[in-house]
Amino acid sequence: MTKRYAMGSYLAGAATARAGDEMSGPALLLAGFALAGSASEASALLAGITVSAVIGGPALGALLDRAARPGRLLAGAVSLYAAGLAVLLLGLGRLPFAVSVLTAVLTGLLGPALSGGWSAQLPRAVSGDRLPRANALDAMTFSAASLAGPALAGGVAEALGASAAVAVSAALIASAAPAAWRLPARPLTPHPLPAPGARNASLTSARTDSVTGVLAAGIRVILGSPSLARATLTSIASCVAQGMFAACVPLLGAQVLGGAGRGAVLLSCTAVAALATSAALARFPHSFAPNTLLRAGALVQAGALVQAGALVQAVSLALAATGGPATLVTAALVAGIAEGPQLTALFAIRHRESPEHLRGQIFTTGASLKITGFALGAAAAGPLTAWSLPGTLSVAAGTAALGALVLGARRAASVDP
Repeated sequence: MTKRYAMGSYLAGAATARAGDEMSGPALLLAGFALAGSASEASALLAGITVSAVIGGPALGALLDRAARPGRLLAGAVSLYAAGLAVLLLGLGRLPFAVSVLTAVLTGLLGPALSGGWSAQLPRAVSGDRLPRANALDAMTFSAASLAGPALAGGVAEALGASAAVAVSAALIASAAPAAWRLPARPLTPHPLPAPGARNASLTSARTDSVTGVLAAGIRVILGSPSLARATLTSIASCVAQGMFAACVPLLGAQVLGGAGRGAVLLSCTAVAALATSAALARFPHSFAPNTLLRAGALVQAGALVQAGALVQAVSLALAATGGPATLVTAALVAGIAEGPQLTALFAIRHRESPEHLRGQIFTTGASLKITGFALGAAAAGPLTAWSLPGTLSVAAGTAALGALVLGARRAASVDP
C-alpha cells in the first residue's frame, strides 16, 4: 500500500503543480497587460519567468542530488515559486516595472522544480517493474496541465479578473508542496553503481563535497552519454519549434479561424491529442519501450520514438503553414499525437541513462534547457511573423526536423559494425 500511495501522491502533486505552472504564464500575460498597461511589458514578465530557468535548473538539480530528503527541498522550491508569483502580483502597478521583471527572473530560477525536479523523484515512488507505466503517467500530467492551465487562466480571469488568475495559479502550485514533502527519502548507497546506459564509469562515479563539483559531474554525464546528449538536443529543438508555433497562434486564429482568441483552440487540440496518446502508452507501456533489464535495445527504441515525435511535429508544422481551418486543426492534432510519446520516451532515456546520485540534476538541467528553448523560439517568432507567417511556421518545421536528424545520426551510428 505504501508504494501505491506514494505513486498516487506523486501524480496528484505533479499534476497540480504543473497545472498551476501552465496557468501562471497566461495569467501573468493578462495581469501584466491589465496592471502595467502594455503588451510588451506583459511579454517581458513572461520572458523573465521562463528564461532564467537555464541557470536555476542545474543548480536546483545539484542540490536535490545532495539532499537526504529531496522531497522536502522540492517542497520548499515549489512553495517559494508560488510565493514569488504572489510577490510579483502584489508589486505589479505599485513598484517600478524593473523590480517586477527582476522578481519574475528570480522566481523563474525555481521553475524546473515543477517539471524535471518532480520527474527525477519518480523511481523512488515506484518499483522498477512499474516504472515504464509510471513514466507514461508522469508524461500525462504535462499534457493534462497544458490543457487545463490556460483554460483555467482564461476562465478565472473572465470571472474574477486577471489578478485572481495569478493568485489561483500560485495557490495551485503551493497546494502541491505537501505531496512533495512526503516523497520517499534517498536510499543510503555510499558507492552508487553506474547507470546501465553510461559509457564511462568515471562520469558516474564522480562525487564531490561541493555543489560546483556535482554540477560539473552532471554536465559530463549528459555530454558523455551519446543517447542522453542527442535526446536532449532533439527535445530542445522540438521545444524551440513549439515556442515558435505558440507565438504564431494568435495570428493563425485571426487569419484562418476568424479571431485571434480562437487561436487558443489550436493549443487545446495539441494538448488533447498529447493527453490521449500518453494515456494509451500508460495503458500499454511495454509495447513501445521494453524494460532495459530484459532487453539492451530499449534505449534505441525509446530514441526512435523521440525521433519519430520530432519528425511528426515537423510535418504538422509544415501542414500548418499551408493554411485552411481544417488543415490547421489537423496539424495541431498531429503535433499533439507526437508530443505525448516523445515526452514519455525522453523521460525513459533520462531515467535509464542517469546515475542515481546525479538524476535530479540531469532532469532539472534538461527541463531548464527545454523551457529556455521554448522561450527563445517564441522570441524568435516575433520578428519572423512580421516577415511571413507561413515562413515562420516553415522555419519551425525545419527546426523540429533538424532535431530528429540529430537523433537519427545517433541511431545510424548505433547499428554500424
